[in-house]
Parts: sequence; C-alpha cells; structure tokens
Amino acid sequence: MAIIHHTTLKPTKLELLTGWLPKQPWYRGGGAPDLTKAGGFRLDDPAGAVGIEFMAVTDASGPEPVTYHVPLTYRGAPLPDAPEDALIGTLVHGVLGDRWVYDGTRDPVLVAELTALLKGEVPAHAQSVDGALDETVRARLDGADGRPEFVRVLEPGTTATSGVTAEWQSGDAGRVSGVFVVVRGD
Repeated sequence: MAIIHHTTLKPTKLELLTGWLPKQPWYRGGGAPDLTKAGGFRLDDPAGAVGIEFMAVTDASGPEPVTYHVPLTYRGAPLPDAPEDALIGTLVHGVLGDRWVYDGTRDPVLVAELTALLKGEVPAHAQSVDGALDETVRARLDGADGRPEFVRVLEPGTTATSGVTAEWQSGDAGRVSGVFVVVRGD
C-alpha cells in the first residue's frame, strides 16, 4: 500500500500542470490555466517505487469550466527510455526529495496497474486518505480486448461498457461521475 505523505511540494502539482496543460492538443482553456483539484484516485505500484495518481483538475480560464483527467506518475529517478514529452516536470517532495512527474499514459507501470484494475486484480485507493479504498471507482472489462484509452476531458454522466468510471467535484453540481478510461474491442 502506498503511503500518502501530507507535506510540501515545490512546485505544486497544479503549478506543474499550469505550464504543461496548454501544450496538449486536447486543452480547451483560454490562455493560462486557472486550476483547482477536483478529485481522482490512486493505484499502488506493487514494487513501491512509483506513485500512481489519476487526477481530475478543473480549469476555469475559459468561458465554461472544463475538467481534465491527468494520469500522473511520480518517480525518484527519470523513467528510462521515456519520450522527452512524457515528462511533465520535476518537483521537490518534502519527505521523498526530488521527484520526476510523468504523464502517466506514457508510463508502463501505470498502464500495467490500470490493466490489473480493469481485470479486477487490484483495487482503487482514495486520492488523499492513507490506506483507504475508493469505493466510487468502478472498473470492468466487458469482453473488450483492446488497449485502454484515456479520456482527457471529463463529462459528467458518461458511461462505458468497458472502462473506468470515477467521481469528481463539479462546482455547483457537487459530486459527479463519468468515464476516465474506456476500452474498446479491437
């Protein structure tokens, strides 16, 4: 089980994402992002070396708020053979020291654990509560044998026959649920 350290991060995750998000083709914001953490969940790396987080962040910079799904991995050293654009940035963790933060969609540890979640082999953990499971995360494979596709712009109320559904905070609407990952048959 991963340990969640309640400590300082310099820069913060949201500060790293503020520089990274506008460079993504699926970014819909109006200029510099105005981000707030909206929710998400974690998975455990069985080797205990990589932090795995599926983060939902809401951007209020455009005419309407948009919530993005940003899978992240945190490593104590650079990811070997990672494409240069997979690195979101580096930060200093108040307990663990230097951390390399990656777009988790490009990290084989996250993809392997997501596949295990879809197969029902591992549970989803609460994003910020040490040792707690996140019972709101629903994962299933319904005969699909394809590769997981990450939904980057979250839409409340969406469903998928095969994939991962989770909750996030959506302004005045409160807690909403939608698809974070979909698996389509080959």
